[in-house]
Amino acid sequence: MIIRDFEPKYTDEAAEIALAAYNHERAFTQELPEISDIPILKQLSGNEFGVAAFEGGKMVGFLCSVEPFENAFRSTDVRGVFSPMGANGAVMENHGRIYAALYQAAAKKWVKAGAMSHAICLYEHDEEAKQQLFRYGFGMRCIDAIRPMETMDCALCSGYEFLELSKEDYAYVYPLHLALNEHYCSSPFFVNRKADSQEEFLDSSERNKVRYFAVKTGGELCAYMKVSEEGETFVASGNLYRHITGAYCIPEHRGKRVYQNLLNFVISTLKTEGYTGFGVDFESINPSGSGFWLKHFHAYTNSVVRRIDERIMQRASLI
Repeated sequence: MIIRDFEPKYTDEAAEIALAAYNHERAFTQELPEISDIPILKQLSGNEFGVAAFEGGKMVGFLCSVEPFENAFRSTDVRGVFSPMGANGAVMENHGRIYAALYQAAAKKWVKAGAMSHAICLYEHDEEAKQQLFRYGFGMRCIDAIRPMETMDCALCSGYEFLELSKEDYAYVYPLHLALNEHYCSSPFFVNRKADSQEEFLDSSERNKVRYFAVKTGGELCAYMKVSEEGETFVASGNLYRHITGAYCIPEHRGKRVYQNLLNFVISTLKTEGYTGFGVDFESINPSGSGFWLKHFHAYTNSVVRRIDERIMQRASLI
């Protein structure tokens, strides 16, 4: 096997491998739309952080990433890199061995650039690639999931009002947004993200054109769902698709079917507007969140993450 730097001229070969991997996942997750190209490859092909594997002159795998960025996961003080969905892939024969060689070559570039957090988005059903990267010190961190815009069987709950908030009422979501940040800090989550001010929260909501759906009881909000036009994968967008980018329910109202009914309310609203696909991304290290989403959505990606020992940079000249 020969490993080379990824160059723009390899994009077409890589796209064939990436499309084959995507269609393999579609066989398990039929809500995924049919696609004909992998747009992320053209964006990443010339940044010098990708590698490709060849055998007998034919590409058998590739691993590309975005350029290193600061504050990986918005909750660490380290530089990170990320290989998004569609930015990596390998043929089925010797699949794990190819991923091992690709990561070894790409990781050298990433660490040399000072990136200590390595994240790679794999498909939910690509067990061989996941197991190989687990052996190389990775653990699961994030999941993307999807469902059709169809309501679920769920008994109604009395004493609660379900509604979409007007922009003038977005400020009422802010205390629940802060409570969600506090939940992030709890065990086993341990994610400490910088809390937005109310002004920053409202500005971000306006800038990103989000919608807030909420639950009221006793005149107060007890749960909300934030819905955006796009998610974090190249299929999480489009005129017929919407994505959940924030969600929280006050603990004393959990276990009463409140959030299932809120989800049904949101789905019913969006379906009448013509949307057909609904998605969410979440951390697998959040037990309450991941437990809920995996009951109602079908996972199609697993992002795995490795944190490199920072002291390796003391030997950077030898990398």
